[in-house]
Formats: sequence, structure tokens, C-alpha cells
Amino acid sequence: MTARAKAYDYVLDRIIRGEFPGGEFIEEEWISTAAGVSRTPVREAFHKLESERFLELLPRRGARVRQVTAQEMLDVYEARRLIEGFAARRICEARTGAPPEMKRLAAEMRTLGSADLRRHVDLDRDYHVALVEGSCNGVLMDVLDALRARQQQVAYAALNADPSRLETILAEHEAMVEALDRHDGDGVVELLNRHLRPIQHVIDRLPGSTG
Repeated sequence: MTARAKAYDYVLDRIIRGEFPGGEFIEEEWISTAAGVSRTPVREAFHKLESERFLELLPRRGARVRQVTAQEMLDVYEARRLIEGFAARRICEARTGAPPEMKRLAAEMRTLGSADLRRHVDLDRDYHVALVEGSCNGVLMDVLDALRARQQQVAYAALNADPSRLETILAEHEAMVEALDRHDGDGVVELLNRHLRPIQHVIDRLPGSTG
């Protein structure tokens, strides 16, 4: 792994997990020390993160973590419903049943304790990736991959705001697996639309919300 990639991963991981919250300034020197790289690759990583809309680079002020807006969160959910709904219908049309990896991940999430929200979010990401991979559409996977980091950022925000929703998420994952095994395209899309709905009280706390 290059020094730039190391610095990039270090910062992005902490933005996604909410350890660097929106509006917070982060210093090149501090990241350089924490990630164990020189300042030049940190600066390069900051520019990449700016291009991906995770940071704002402000003249004479430094790097500020960009806050997810209410509209962005709504857009992420909408894009995922379109992508994953299409993938689910393709799997049902092929009558192959739920991908084995989806079943494995749903079972693993069920065995985790509710305290480990970070691990739940990581497994949730992998579960939805397995769904789209099951459609055998490489372009669709590329589109989902472009959303992946922002999707995780949204997921952490939602679960941290309402940890009690975890049980609902687990039940919906299991229900989607069952619907795929029944080749029930309408049923699984209905479940997905419910599963990927915006969390209103999270939306209400974001910039640009009308709530």
C-alpha cells in the first residue's frame, strides 16, 4: 500500500465511522503522525477526498470534513433502491434463489451482539454487495461501488441515531433472503423499499432539512 493510500484509508475510515464528524477541521500534521506517513501523501489524500466530496479544502483554514446534507442522504437511499431493486428482480427471474453469501452474512449478523454497531454496518454493506453481485451485472456493481463509502457514512449516522432499529434490519435481511428463495420479485422489492427508506429523525438533523 502506498503512503497516499494509507493516509487516504485512515481519514476516510474515520469520516465514515463518524470519528471525524461533519464540520470538524483535521490537520495534515496530526494525520501524518497518526497514519505514520509524511505530510506530502496526506496532502494528496486530502485532495482525493475533496474530489469525492468528503472534505472541503479551505484557503488558510485547512481541511474540513464535509457534512452530509439531507438531500444527499435522500439521494443515496433512492439510488440504492433503484440499483438493488433491479438486482433483486434479476435474481428472481433467473430463479437461482438468494446468493449463498447473503444467507451467510444474514446469519452472522444475527449472532453479533447489538453493541458492535461498526461490525454490523460492515456486514450490512457486504450483504447488499452480495445482492447486487447476484445479478451478474458488472456495470451495476461499479455504480454501487461508487456509492459504497457514502452509503456506509449514512448507515453509521442512522444506526448511531437509533440503535434500536438494528433488530428491524436483521429481520428485513432474513425476509429478503426468503423472498429471493421464493423467486418473489414483487415481494423482495417491497421489502427493499421499506428497508432502504430514509430515517426521518436522522434526516431532520442534517443541513438542508425542512423538518
